[in-house]
Amino acid sequence: MNDVLKQINALGIVPVVKIDRVEDAVPLAKALCEGGLPVAEVTFRTACAKEAIKKMATEFPDMLIGAGTVLTTEQVDQAVEAGAKFIVSPGLNPKVVKYCVDKGILITPGCANPSDVEQAIELGLDTVKIFPAEAVGGLNLIKSMAGPYTTMKFMPTGGINAKNLNSYLAFDKIIACGGSWMVDPKLVAEGDFAKITELTREAVTQMLGFELAHVGINMPEAGAATEVAKGLGELFNLEVKDGNSSLFAGTGIEVMKTPYLGEKGHIAYKTNYIDRAVNYLKARGYEFDEDSAKYDAKGKLVAIYLKQEFGGFAIHLLQKK
Repeated sequence: MNDVLKQINALGIVPVVKIDRVEDAVPLAKALCEGGLPVAEVTFRTACAKEAIKKMATEFPDMLIGAGTVLTTEQVDQAVEAGAKFIVSPGLNPKVVKYCVDKGILITPGCANPSDVEQAIELGLDTVKIFPAEAVGGLNLIKSMAGPYTTMKFMPTGGINAKNLNSYLAFDKIIACGGSWMVDPKLVAEGDFAKITELTREAVTQMLGFELAHVGINMPEAGAATEVAKGLGELFNLEVKDGNSSLFAGTGIEVMKTPYLGEKGHIAYKTNYIDRAVNYLKARGYEFDEDSAKYDAKGKLVAIYLKQEFGGFAIHLLQKK
């Protein structure tokens, strides 16, 4: 997968923004970054799109900025010159796609049916935008097209919102979803960037779905661990299950037979997408104990610890099943 697509996949959501005033570009970029989504597809539907991209790319060099609603090769050149790292178009224009492919510029053209996807394959693409996603059949359409086109990945946009986001992202052929619900043009026009940050953070929280899994308690040896686990089981009428390295009292308490990570123990949180959660937390400055990482038979990350402790407890991330 292309490196830019890997970054988009790690983020999960691409805010689609329309900027009418160039002075809104920097505070909007700041709001998205602070909300946890350092990425934006700036649509070429306004006269100031090129300058807006340039200002965002200059002030936030680590932000992944693309250009959307790109209809011509001239707009491709303008967007890339301004600092855009990827191009998005509402439909599949073979001339524009070939131009980008020949220049090594990532483009995800809009597709709405199998014929569009076949054109994209012929042009050498492995990822396309589905637009307008909900209007042309939504997730059912994407799943149907993923059957014959086994190597194709999708980035649906159009009608995606907080309510249906995770139903799309749960399908492994979808690398990310484009959406504008957190960057309502009215909020931009009013300069309410604090609200945009809030909505962006809510979108990320919705996507990651952090949920307390269990609390782990470190004990010095197996006998003491058994005593604690059975005591808690009797107290709360919980079933006690004995494992190789720990005992569980119900599903919410794990008692370690020997001390593991964390001075006192650990707190485990489940997440919808552990890779995206790790990416999100790393962007906020948290570090992970890579030696603690566990993978499934397919090589996918399923568990990992943060290096930082809270009140003597290590933090353990788990992939939801």
